[in-house]
Amino acid sequence: MIRVLVVDDQELVRDGFRSILESHDDMDVVGEAADGAAAIVAVQRTKPDVVLLDVRMPIMDGLEAARRILALPDAPRILMLTTFDSDEYVYAALRAGASGFLLKDARRGQLVDAVRTVADGQSLLSPSITRRLVERFVLAGPLPGEVPDRLSQLSPREREVLLCIGEGLANGEIADKLFLSEATVKTHVNRLFGKLGLRDRVQAVVLAYECGLIRPGAGRT
Repeated sequence: MIRVLVVDDQELVRDGFRSILESHDDMDVVGEAADGAAAIVAVQRTKPDVVLLDVRMPIMDGLEAARRILALPDAPRILMLTTFDSDEYVYAALRAGASGFLLKDARRGQLVDAVRTVADGQSLLSPSITRRLVERFVLAGPLPGEVPDRLSQLSPREREVLLCIGEGLANGEIADKLFLSEATVKTHVNRLFGKLGLRDRVQAVVLAYECGLIRPGAGRT
């Protein structure tokens, strides 16, 4: 059973999500919250597997709530709810460790699939939309920190795997491209995640752009 917490400042939206999710036998909406501050309390009380978290809310917005929730022990997976006009907040949330994002006008099936995907430990990584977000905000200006220096910890093969992840390839596709077994690719992925302190593939995509492995709009460098 997937335990879901729904966080949105509009009651009708919360009711709609609850109705959709609870129509499936493998999902249970364990709580609701109308703002980010209440969401943090609800997470600690209900221990959800997945938090559906709206970006724009009163008192505390979804971005700050995501940061605080992800800092908790045994943090749940976070699926941000957004519209395209709040891209910058979603990008920041992805860098903070959110597992992905979903447009608020998504179809019922997309919502259910998204919750199952992130609950399974995967990232909701739509290659076209995620890359659009990353490219837009990497191009917007300099990023904090010395990201490229982090890559010195990686072996040449791990750098290749990171580049492939940045291109949106799944493990099986990386295996075919690099002439490796899928098990070997999985090992490389786990090792580079550990070395770079990455939570999942979304953060890996962001890092691949930020460090220059992939140039926005131009593919490989």
